[in-house]
Amino acid sequence: MHAARYNVATRNDLKRWARRDAGSFRDAHPLPDRPWPAPDITPYLDALAAAQTPAEIEAVTDHVLDAFEPALRALSDYLVAAARWQGENRDALKGSPSHLLMTAAGQALSALALADEAGLSRLRAVYDPGPDSTTSASSQPGATAPLPSAPPSAGSAPRR
Repeated sequence: MHAARYNVATRNDLKRWARRDAGSFRDAHPLPDRPWPAPDITPYLDALAAAQTPAEIEAVTDHVLDAFEPALRALSDYLVAAARWQGENRDALKGSPSHLLMTAAGQALSALALADEAGLSRLRAVYDPGPDSTTSASSQPGATAPLPSAPPSAGSAPRR
């Protein structure tokens, strides 16, 4: 046992001791034996491989983010509840279990926001590019910057 030899408990030691000490609790509150099944992302990967334009890539990405959002939100909600267990989150110091759990909760949802921002940046490059520095309208009298293609028609907005 690493803990006995070096007087430092390993991750496995800590988890083993916690499982032992929570045995009667786990008997009284049975939890699923297996992790939730992983979602089948094959249709998303197939669609992504077939995508030819940024709009098509973004259509797939929006769909997959919308599909995963409920699970990530549920994970975030659980982590917040764990951080607030017995009021431990009050005046929690940086690096404390409550602080780390609250940080993890935010980062679970940050993945959605970052992916959404990446998609918006990709779409902005196509539909709303900034002025081109090599051929600006001010350097060529009478020239106008080309307009981007028309934006898509109004439809259902993403939830993010």
